[in-house]
Amino acid sequence: MIELDNDLQSRQNARALVRNAKKAQAILATFSQQQIDAIVKNVAQEAAHHAEALAKMAAEETGFGNWQDKVLKNRFASLRVYDAIKEMKTVGIIHDDPIQKVMDVGVPLGVICALVPSTNPTSTVIYKTLIALKAGNAIIFSPHPGARQCSWKAIEIVKRAAEAAGAPPGSVDVISHLTLEATSELMHSKDVSLILATGGEGMVRAAYASGTPTISGGPGNGPAFIERSADIPHAVKDIITSKTFDNGVICASEQSIIVERCIYDDVHRELEAQGAYFMTEGEAAKMAALLLRPNGTINPKVVGKTALYLSQMAGFCVPASTRVLIAKQSTVSHSNPYSREKLCPVLGLYVEEDWKAACHRVVELLTNEGLGHTLVIHTRNQDVIRQFCLEKPVNRILINTPAALGGIGATTNLTPALTLGCGAVGGGSSSDNVGPMNLLNIRKVGYGVRSIDELRAPGSRPEPQPNIVSPTVSPNRSIFNDERFHTPVAATMTVSADDRFATAPDVESEINEENVERVIRQALERIGK
Repeated sequence: MIELDNDLQSRQNARALVRNAKKAQAILATFSQQQIDAIVKNVAQEAAHHAEALAKMAAEETGFGNWQDKVLKNRFASLRVYDAIKEMKTVGIIHDDPIQKVMDVGVPLGVICALVPSTNPTSTVIYKTLIALKAGNAIIFSPHPGARQCSWKAIEIVKRAAEAAGAPPGSVDVISHLTLEATSELMHSKDVSLILATGGEGMVRAAYASGTPTISGGPGNGPAFIERSADIPHAVKDIITSKTFDNGVICASEQSIIVERCIYDDVHRELEAQGAYFMTEGEAAKMAALLLRPNGTINPKVVGKTALYLSQMAGFCVPASTRVLIAKQSTVSHSNPYSREKLCPVLGLYVEEDWKAACHRVVELLTNEGLGHTLVIHTRNQDVIRQFCLEKPVNRILINTPAALGGIGATTNLTPALTLGCGAVGGGSSSDNVGPMNLLNIRKVGYGVRSIDELRAPGSRPEPQPNIVSPTVSPNRSIFNDERFHTPVAATMTVSADDRFATAPDVESEINEENVERVIRQALERIGK
């Protein structure tokens, strides 16, 4: 027997997974809503039971964030997501409107390829499993190589829970020979219906380039605007809470602060009081050199690290109470890391003259990076909120809340999700917080309610223009004075026959709307003579 090279083994592994998943999904497609819901419930409960163990594994393996916050993310991805989707109808007739006589039928997509990021390696597995199974799909995971052990463990847990509740083997699975070739094989398979991509820009671009339909998240670069009417202590608390949650690895977290000049001194004092450290120009330059690699991408060595750790890496000292590092900025560019996504507790800060200038700065930052993602506003001015909502190129605008938690639907009532679509403006196919309804095709059923004759009836076609006649004689004469209404009944016709129009030489004997209209026109012509 010929021994296959590792890359060929991995490709074969991917192909076998797709074949098994396709068979499993064909069985899932026959399940009732109750059967699907039982599987989803068991997966959510079992994942929540292992939330802490998975969080510790992820923190230890990746070195990103802290395990305490990862516990919350795992519980969010299991229990909170489950609560949001448990009542959804996803099987069979999911909507029936007897008045309009239309119905919607949920149709699973099939086999889903799920790419998992190293920043959320266990919570993403839980979340994607739940929404895929809820929609009746099978799902195959390709974990990030830097988080393979914790992702494999999470997949093992959800897979076992799904099968224990009745899911056919193959409904949830993972590439065991993890290589780029295996992931490519999975993404390019004709039997994979959709790629659900969460991760770096390069990986997302590769998913779209595969030719397989893709739903993705995208890079965030969310500005936080503190408007003059804001509750400043509360706004600062929200921003620091968000930026330090799991040490800033959630893509919806704030990346810069924009402040109106008239309140800057108050904001500055409050930031320092709550643990922010304002770097000097020299310190900011040292930090900037760490944040990006030479190719312009995020340096993984800074991702999910604490402010203290980062300052030590950069070679300067900060107080032990420091929670976030801030650099005042005045420029925006792709080479300026303070105006880009920073998955760590580092923020740029811009001071603007008024809210209109802040508007322009927000757009400039988002155009630089993060189009379609997230913006947070701290204000009590409803007019400012409305103006920002109408104009800003993002799909999540959050008001008076920590962006990292508000964007994923934890502190807001947005759809709970860990894949946040950026829409067409951000190069994606969906602007949603992705849920089960994004993983269904909707078959439309419509009953006939109008005939073609009704479509041609008056009111639905151009009406003929009547002849306008000047009433020279007897302008008030009634149509019922027309002589045809007074002609004696013809001897050859029965008494019961309708002979009122018998004298009209070119009118058919059948009484219908068209003939009546013709007689009326002729009568009008006679009246006009």
